[in-house]
Amino acid sequence: MANVQKTFALVLGIILGLVGIWGFFSNLILGIFGVNVLHSVLHLVAGAFGIYVGIKGEGPGYNRAIGWIAVVLGILGFIPVVKDLLLSLLNINTAISVLHLVIGVVALGIFYGVKGQQPSVSEEM
Repeated sequence: MANVQKTFALVLGIILGLVGIWGFFSNLILGIFGVNVLHSVLHLVAGAFGIYVGIKGEGPGYNRAIGWIAVVLGILGFIPVVKDLLLSLLNINTAISVLHLVIGVVALGIFYGVKGQQPSVSEEM
C-alpha cells in the first residue's frame, strides 16, 4: 500500500513549487489568487520541503505543519486588521485565504485521518 502521507506531501510540494515559480511572473494566480515575490518565495520553500519529504522523509510531520500553518493563515486572512497587514506584506486576498483554509483542512484531514501512518508520540519527540 502506498504511503498516503508521503504521497500527499509530494503532490502538495510539487504544486506549491509550481505556484511559487508562477508567482514570479504574475501577481494573480489563475486570475484570482493574490501573490507577490515574498509569497512566492514562501511557496517555493514549502514546496521544496514537501518534495523532499515526499521522496526521502516522512509525510506526517509535514502534513501537520503545513495544515496548521495554512489554517492559521486562512483564519487570519479574515480578521480585518491582520488582513490589511497580510495584503500589504504578502498580497493575500480573500480568495487565497479561502484556499489556505481548504488546503489546511485537507492536510490536517490526511494527517489525522490516515490510520497507521502517523508517528507515535515517542517518534515525534
